[in-house]
Amino acid sequence: MPSTPRKLTTHQKTVLIQVLLAFPEQQVAVCYDPSAADALAYAHDFLTVFKAIGWDVNGAPSQMANGKFEGLAFVLSGETALPPGAEALRDVLRIYGMEIAILSDSIRDLSPSAFVLAVGP
Repeated sequence: MPSTPRKLTTHQKTVLIQVLLAFPEQQVAVCYDPSAADALAYAHDFLTVFKAIGWDVNGAPSQMANGKFEGLAFVLSGETALPPGAEALRDVLRIYGMEIAILSDSIRDLSPSAFVLAVGP
């Protein structure tokens, strides 16, 4: 039996927008693992929220190489601390039972206020 595709409900999007508006001028990129059938649509859900609150986003979600994680992950540059907007996003998603892995990528050159939201299988 196929699993139900992941998506953010209208209520979840509304709550995320209300909470994340308190964190202006965040920079975020969204990427997805194409091996998961629902990853692109799920990544678009988050992109819609980020655009609605005026965050600096990377345009369309981009494909990523094997992220070696399941679900959602924040990708940070090196040992950078989690930006405040990402912390708030993590906390809200935990209310809905969604955990986010934190991955370090020393190759990416991100500012301290920037992060990547990755959607995996």
